[in-house]
Amino acid sequence: MNTSAQSRQPEGKNRSEADRTLDRSFILVTRIFAFAVAVLLLWIGFQVGIQGLPALKEFGLGFLGTTDWNPPRSQFGVLPQIYGTLASSFIGLLIAVPIGIGTALLLSEDILPVPVKTVLVFLVELLAAIPSVVYGLWGIFVLIPFLGTVGTWLNQYLGWLPIFSRPESGAIGGPGLLPAGIILAIMTLPIITAISRDALASVPRSLREAAYGLGCTRWETLLQVIIPAAFSGIVSAIMLGLGRAMGETMAVTMLIGNSNRISPSLFAPSNTIASLLANQFAEAGGLQISALMYAAFVLFLLTLIVNILAELIVLRVKRL
Repeated sequence: MNTSAQSRQPEGKNRSEADRTLDRSFILVTRIFAFAVAVLLLWIGFQVGIQGLPALKEFGLGFLGTTDWNPPRSQFGVLPQIYGTLASSFIGLLIAVPIGIGTALLLSEDILPVPVKTVLVFLVELLAAIPSVVYGLWGIFVLIPFLGTVGTWLNQYLGWLPIFSRPESGAIGGPGLLPAGIILAIMTLPIITAISRDALASVPRSLREAAYGLGCTRWETLLQVIIPAAFSGIVSAIMLGLGRAMGETMAVTMLIGNSNRISPSLFAPSNTIASLLANQFAEAGGLQISALMYAAFVLFLLTLIVNILAELIVLRVKRL
């Protein structure tokens, strides 16, 4: 008996050492991958910044505050594009966030029968598989005519508000900021829903049972326990959706109107940095290429700043 126990002890010890070696190897590999992602991100930003350096030397920070974009005269400014990028993304998130989080709650809790929940999950994921150009075509032939009717009604009764005022072109129902924002909401909805659903589903069941044990209703448990516990994951979902919205090109280019003007009206044509790059990069030359790369670097920085702010919000909430 003693001999057999002694023979098993080195085997267990060797197995433990093998597990520790495997753990160290796994940690090393994951660290390498993490640093590789950071290096790749810095390398992309560096290359885009280098390409935009001539425009930076020529226009400086005034490039960010001017509205002229006239390649024959070498006059470039991206203020309308920055406004269009932020405004369309904000409209998209304003619509997609409540719908996405509500759908995630519906799919993560035992509210619906399993067959119905399975179908809804499939339909939400199917939205992410539709190509951008299909969204753009649907927006042109279905969404814009519908918004023309709705926009006329809004302008008639709420036209005193700047956002519902008639654009300078005088037409309501054409390409503009509102159709682009709605399309972005539809395109970011699967990302926000899927990640929020995973965050909500990962909340320990013991928290739900403890809340019910204290006498909380289902909605009190959801609003006061489950959502705060999954807050960091929900914020991450929103930030990924925002990054998707800020970088979307084809569908927005087809619907936003590509006008380098700033207007408070949701019905007015606008432009985004991604649309500007898609429309002009193929035919650009000389200083215009550098200006476009400068604009791309600005979009890169905007996305980075937004994600840093989101991370700070999550850290602040965790400390409370």
